Amino acid sequence: MSEMTRILVVDDSRLVRMALVRNLKGSFDVVEEGDGEAAWQQLLLDRTIRAVVSDLQMPKLDGYGLLQRVRASSQKRLQDIPFIVVSGEETEAEREKARSLGVSDFVTKGAGSSEILARLTNLLTLAEARENIEASREEMVHDPVSGLYTRKYLGEQASQAYSQTTRSGLELCAMVLGFDGFDQLNERLGSDLAERVCTRFAKMLAGRVRQEDSLGHFGPGRFAIVAPGTSPLQLKGFAERVREAVAAAQIPIPGQQPVSLTVSVGVASLPVDTVSSAEALLALADERMGEAMAAGGNRVRLGEAAVPPLRDLKLAQALELLAAGRTELVKPHLGRLGVELLPLLALMDKELGLALPLAEAERLLRDRVSQNN
Repeated sequence: MSEMTRILVVDDSRLVRMALVRNLKGSFDVVEEGDGEAAWQQLLLDRTIRAVVSDLQMPKLDGYGLLQRVRASSQKRLQDIPFIVVSGEETEAEREKARSLGVSDFVTKGAGSSEILARLTNLLTLAEARENIEASREEMVHDPVSGLYTRKYLGEQASQAYSQTTRSGLELCAMVLGFDGFDQLNERLGSDLAERVCTRFAKMLAGRVRQEDSLGHFGPGRFAIVAPGTSPLQLKGFAERVREAVAAAQIPIPGQQPVSLTVSVGVASLPVDTVSSAEALLALADERMGEAMAAGGNRVRLGEAAVPPLRDLKLAQALELLAAGRTELVKPHLGRLGVELLPLLALMDKELGLALPLAEAERLLRDRVSQNN
């Protein structure tokens, strides 16, 4: 029995469940639940369930609600799971509602075992073929729909960059971008259209990353960038610009209101963050993206260690902070940084004939240094 395909049967009538189990017994491993809420919890916990046979009229959570949750789930296995409705006295309008929510098929109550088995077998065969196609796509370098790197290839690129970074001592950053409220977007548009909308924004990123960076899918509604030789503050500045661009954009949807979205971004980096692998670096960026979402979304999060101690602020770091919009961290050091720049300004003044008031500038900068000390 354990080697058989597992099917979940959901109906508040014990007699109906017994009849369905009798028809399926011997061909499938059947799990039973008496209401939609219990069935939903079972689907979340048991990853071996391959199909659902459900009534529509049930307590706590009816069949429509269960179907809606399944199709709007962030888990790919639930989005695609075969879902058969056991139809009784429903009207055509009620059937159409089930179709709009993504039902796979209908069987009438009292149908014989041969009909139910045929419907399930056909749906499971189609599901297996689709899974094989998805597995083949995962072996590809580029996703055929978006043209971006697949998750697997992105991981390989990150591993190579990690090895080079640990040998050279240069910096390596990873950024994971996730669309806020992606589950709700799934529920509103359906999983395929929701993913296409997000991919359209992700393609915008493709035109803004450097040639040496790698951009790819990281999960439903999530994308990642691996950027060697980039500091976390530089990548944060880039992430902020992307966040602002997404928040300002609207995507037209035929027959619906335009879609407005926001993103949350997590950034992790070497050698600032202590991680032992490229996979751990991406996982840390993903974790920080989740923290940004939990904090309200539409924000960028990186580790506190990525911001250099103020007493050690160098000119290059000050420029990175300014690019990231963190002027409040630079202002206390304007005097010292300005003094460091004086020789360069003097050379520019001499070569370009700028007639800069360098003496007055030096006096003001040194006064600022004295005040800060």
